[in-house]
Amino acid sequence: MGNSWFFIWVLLLGLMGSCVYGLGVNWGTQAINKLPPRTVVKMLKDNGIQKVKLFDADKNTMSALAGSGIEVMVAIPNDQLAVMNDYDRAKNWVRRNVTTYHFNGGVNIKYVAVGNEPFLTAYNGSFLNITFPALQNIQNALNEAGVGDSIKATVPLNADVYDSPIDQPYPSAGRFRTDINDIMTNIVQFLHKNNAPFTINIYPFLSLYGNDHFPFDYAFFDGAPQPVVDKGTGIQYTNVFDANFDTLVSSLKAVGLGDLPIIVGEVGWPTDGDKNARMDYAYRFYNGLLPRLAKNSGTPLRNGYIEVYLFGLLDEDAKSVAPGDFERHWGIFGYDGQPKFAIDFSGQGQNKLLLGAQDVQYLPSRWCVFNPNAKDLSKLADNIDFACTFSDCTALGYGSSCNGLDANGNASYAFNMYYQVQKQDQMACNFQGLAMVTSQNLSQGTCNFIVQIASPSSLIYPSRFGLALVIVLTFLFL
Repeated sequence: MGNSWFFIWVLLLGLMGSCVYGLGVNWGTQAINKLPPRTVVKMLKDNGIQKVKLFDADKNTMSALAGSGIEVMVAIPNDQLAVMNDYDRAKNWVRRNVTTYHFNGGVNIKYVAVGNEPFLTAYNGSFLNITFPALQNIQNALNEAGVGDSIKATVPLNADVYDSPIDQPYPSAGRFRTDINDIMTNIVQFLHKNNAPFTINIYPFLSLYGNDHFPFDYAFFDGAPQPVVDKGTGIQYTNVFDANFDTLVSSLKAVGLGDLPIIVGEVGWPTDGDKNARMDYAYRFYNGLLPRLAKNSGTPLRNGYIEVYLFGLLDEDAKSVAPGDFERHWGIFGYDGQPKFAIDFSGQGQNKLLLGAQDVQYLPSRWCVFNPNAKDLSKLADNIDFACTFSDCTALGYGSSCNGLDANGNASYAFNMYYQVQKQDQMACNFQGLAMVTSQNLSQGTCNFIVQIASPSSLIYPSRFGLALVIVLTFLFL
């Protein structure tokens, strides 16, 4: 018996070493062509990922997660928060999306995310008065359903919910925003009462985005040349992650609950769509973050293990680019589930590199490109605009991976993205005689001309009016 237990213990240690212990990922699904959920779940398990954070409670996703043992955070989108202010509706949501899966061999649901960054200043207060009631109703519904001891409701929040005063810009002076201080205090007290965690999203990349004066090295973990000294504590901060996290710790202390558990719901680095969204910078970021997490050293004001969900798992080419073109490129895996870079997922020098999705099926090796024999180029710009309206051309933007293409290359990239979105339909590569199909891959350097995965279409179809408009435009430009 003793030898058997020793063998099991060694096996468990090996499994735990496959990635940073307890590491989670965000699994977003805003992609035009999605990988099958079961393929993604197998990829999660192959990489030793033990926790996943969702942005909804899609039935196909939940069915694929059933029996996997992976801890799951399901979510209620912001546009459903108002509905959750009705307790009966909240109970119905819990019944359909939580307790339905709560059985032996079902889905291992650990958290319910109520909204996603609902207090962003960009939302102009749209969700200020409905988020806390929704949180209360969902947690109370979980409690009434008999699962509240093991499943907790939380609100993933952006780091803009707290800050430090202009005259005291350091972590120990952290406080919740004055305009939401009362709401945040109520939320924190409610989380504490229900033994639920505070969930925060921290993005060092955004410190650089649009701010050329931000100290570049401070966004990473390998040591800023000039540490920032907290004048309140004397602590030296060498990276923005620690400083941001500890500003939250101080904000919690200010409302009397400095020991409230904290989950980092999102942290990561995009790989395209901005001059600082690059593969080498993402590699540097994760190569610093993962060893830090593996050490369980915490931050200066909160020592020990931190529960973290990387953002994100896969690139999502249908996400809104309102915040920036980089929004579609957060994945540590590409659109097809293949690793972008060779990071050590163990964080312990075990050389446990990312394993890609298996048995991925692609469309034939065909590309739609600019036709060099085209005579009339007067409609070229209009056709490129059309192609990019209905596909993802963010790689063509300033500082992005395909920014160095010439005019013909830009057209080829745009035409091919649309062609792949349309599953290589022959009629999708015409563009008024400006395009042609080729078997030659025009990928060069960092610029990748993709071939789309062969999966059932997951296009979000427009309204009847929108669909009619698409049809009219298609005939005009193809």
